Amino acid sequence: MRVGARNLITDVPGLRVGNAEDTRVRSGVSVLVGERAFTAAVSVMGGAPGTRETDLLAPDKVVQEVEAICLSGGSVYGLDACGGVVDGLRRMGRGYAVHGLHVPVVPGAIIFDLINGGAKDWDINPYPALGRRALEQAAEVFDLGTAGAGYGATTANWKGGLGSASAVLDSGATVGALVAVNALGSVTVGDGPEFWAAPWELGDEFGARGVARTYPATHEPRPGKVLREATTIAIVATDARLTQAQAQRMATAAQDGMARAIVPSHTPFDGDLVFAVSTGTRPMANPDTDPFTLGHVAATVLARAIARGVFAARTLPGDRQPTWASQHG
Repeated sequence: MRVGARNLITDVPGLRVGNAEDTRVRSGVSVLVGERAFTAAVSVMGGAPGTRETDLLAPDKVVQEVEAICLSGGSVYGLDACGGVVDGLRRMGRGYAVHGLHVPVVPGAIIFDLINGGAKDWDINPYPALGRRALEQAAEVFDLGTAGAGYGATTANWKGGLGSASAVLDSGATVGALVAVNALGSVTVGDGPEFWAAPWELGDEFGARGVARTYPATHEPRPGKVLREATTIAIVATDARLTQAQAQRMATAAQDGMARAIVPSHTPFDGDLVFAVSTGTRPMANPDTDPFTLGHVAATVLARAIARGVFAARTLPGDRQPTWASQHG
């Protein structure tokens, strides 16, 4: 296994990501879109999720493919970002053809970033426009850290951010992850520089600080943020050809990566969830063992992406939390 050429989810051929931010609101949107519709599934393990169209992603539902997935700040207001993406895709002629109309299906999820210091006194909800702008800016290369859906994100002790990572398996299949890190827990061991995801780091992608010398096995964590203002939302993607049920299993396995990178994770006050995407362009060499490997790699790639999101966060005027880089960079 090796890192993909960009170390981004867009190393999966055919995928692009667009980011859009509102600096006054201190929030943003990220959109994953493909050259064509793709198979998608979702696993929800947090106690406070905020989602749109996720019921359609169950394997027994009629919709088997979607046009894009939207990750947004803004809590319930941010769910409207999906509408902006839908409008943009319709103008592109994307979506199910129904009686001369195009109906794009765009699932989405949100993080809570409403009390991060930004101005939330809008008269018109800014998120539909942000969603459409993010779609229009979709490209193979995009910013990490203080960008897109991670623009206003926070964690227990550091600024959060938008993270991504990738891996190319020995079989030739590619796995990538995209994540907005806004966790109630911490991505580092205490306030030190070592990331919980350190055992999975490839090269120096988030500082190469290694594993912490001491492990706080007896520590009883307390919430580091106001309750119900946290969530980590992610997408894992592959070019391996998966059914919707297999994609859901990959999303479930990828939740292990969230638990490896954030302590604690999946709390009653986080809306932690993982979407899984399959572009289906590469047949599996072994339908029995390949899903096993894909689940493991999806977890490790997501753990790396989470660390990279916090590692890349930038300091801005008015920040209510320090960045990891300002203390340890």
